[in-house]
Amino acid sequence: MNEHQLQNLKRFSELAERARQFGCYTYSSFHSRETASLAFEVASENEMKIWGGTENSERVVVRFGDPEEFSYDEEFPIRILLIEPKQAKYAETLTHRDFLGAILNLGIERDMIGDILVQNNSAYCFVSEKLADVFCSDLDRVKHTSVSCKIVDAVPGDFLPKLKEENITVTSPRLDAILAKVYHLSRTDAKELFDMEKVILNGRICRNPETILKENSIVSVRGYGKLEYHGEEHTTKKGKTGITIWRYI
Repeated sequence: MNEHQLQNLKRFSELAERARQFGCYTYSSFHSRETASLAFEVASENEMKIWGGTENSERVVVRFGDPEEFSYDEEFPIRILLIEPKQAKYAETLTHRDFLGAILNLGIERDMIGDILVQNNSAYCFVSEKLADVFCSDLDRVKHTSVSCKIVDAVPGDFLPKLKEENITVTSPRLDAILAKVYHLSRTDAKELFDMEKVILNGRICRNPETILKENSIVSVRGYGKLEYHGEEHTTKKGKTGITIWRYI
C-alpha cells in the first residue's frame, strides 16, 4: 500500500474501533469506492456499510457499526442538493468541472462532496449533512451564471446512470478475459488492472484476474467504467462462452 492508502486504513481502523467501543455509528468522509473498499481490512461485512446516496454512487461514505448489535439503524449523514440557474435561458453551458470548481471555491474540502450529477446546466450534488446549509446560503454562482441551491429528497431517474444490455463472447469466463473484451484490451493489459488495484468487485478491490463472476456481480474499473454481470448464456462450437452484461453508460 502507498502512504495515502495507509493513512485511510488507519482512519478506518479508528472509526471502526470507536463504533465498537461506544456502541454508536461512526462515518467516514466521502471516498472513491476503491479507497472505501480498504475498510474491509478492518471490519467485517456486518460492521460496515458503504453508501453514497444511490446504489451506483462512485463517491461513497463508509459507516461503521453493526445494526444487529446496536438494535437500531441510522441514515447516512448525506444530503442531496439541487443547483440550477436562476434564469435558465441566460445560463452558460455548465459542466461537472464547473460545479465542482464553484463548490471548492467556497473553501470546502473535496472529501465533503460526493457525486455530482449534471444535466442541462443543472446538478444534483451529494454532500456532507453538516455543510448542506452552507451550500444553500453561500453558493450563488457557477462560472458567471447565477444559481439557486436547495436541499431535495431524491434525484430524478433521468439524472442517474443508464444501463445498456450487451451480449458478448469471451474466450474464458474469467474476469480478466471479460474486462479485456468489454474494454478492448489485451489480456496482458487487463491483468495489469488487477496489479494496479483498479478493479472493484462488489465493493472490494479484486486482485485476482482469474476470478469467476457470480450472477449479479457489479464490477467497477477505475478509468474505464462499470458493469453488471448477468451470467453465461451459451457455449459456442469453438468452445467460447457467451455472456450477458449490463454496461453503465
